[in-house]
Amino acid sequence: MKITPKDIEDLVADVVGKDTLQVLKLIKNRKNVSEFKIAEKMKINVNQVRNMLYRMNEYGLVGFTRKKDKKKGWYIYYWTFNDKQAKNLYTHLKRKKLEALKSRLNDPKEETFYVCKIDFVKFDINGSLDVDFKCPECGKLLKEEKIVHDFDRIKKEIEILEQELIQKPKVIPIIKPPKKKQKQKPVSKFSKSKRAKKSR
Repeated sequence: MKITPKDIEDLVADVVGKDTLQVLKLIKNRKNVSEFKIAEKMKINVNQVRNMLYRMNEYGLVGFTRKKDKKKGWYIYYWTFNDKQAKNLYTHLKRKKLEALKSRLNDPKEETFYVCKIDFVKFDINGSLDVDFKCPECGKLLKEEKIVHDFDRIKKEIEILEQELIQKPKVIPIIKPPKKKQKQKPVSKFSKSKRAKKSR
C-alpha cells in the first residue's frame, strides 16, 4: 500500500502523541541527530526531548547510538527515525482495523448495553447480571441503551481499507552519507631476483 508522509505523521500522533510531531520533523530523513540539537531547536530541555523519543522508541519508530562526551563524561544520544518500521506499523494497524470491522459485520444489527452515565461504565447483558444491574461505582441502577450498527458505513470502510492494503508500497531509497575515501598505502615493487635474495 502507498504510505504518504502525512500517513506517517498521523501514525506518530495517534500512537505516541501530537507533541512528538516536531521531533519527527527534525529527525526524519536524517541520521544520528543529537538530542541536544533537537532540544535547542525546540527550545525545551533535553529531558523533555528524551521523554518523547523514548515513547517513540517503545514502538520501534526510532533507534539510537550513544557516545561518551570526553570533556563532560556523560553520554550523548544520537537518534534516527526508523522509516521502515513506521510503514510496517502503519500497515499492521490498518489490518487490525480491517479485522475489527469485519467482526462487527457478524454482530447483530442491534446490541443492548447497560450503562451508568455518571461513572461512564458499560456492560453487556452478562456483565449486567454479574453486578445485579447496578453500577459498581455509585450503586445506581444501570440504564438500558441500544446501539444500532450502520452496516453500510462499515462495508464502505472495509472496501476502502482492502483497496489500500492491496496497493504495493513505494520503495523509498535510504540516503546514506558518502563514505570517506581511504588513502592507499604505496606498495613497494620488487623484481623476482630481489625477492629471491631477500628470502635467503
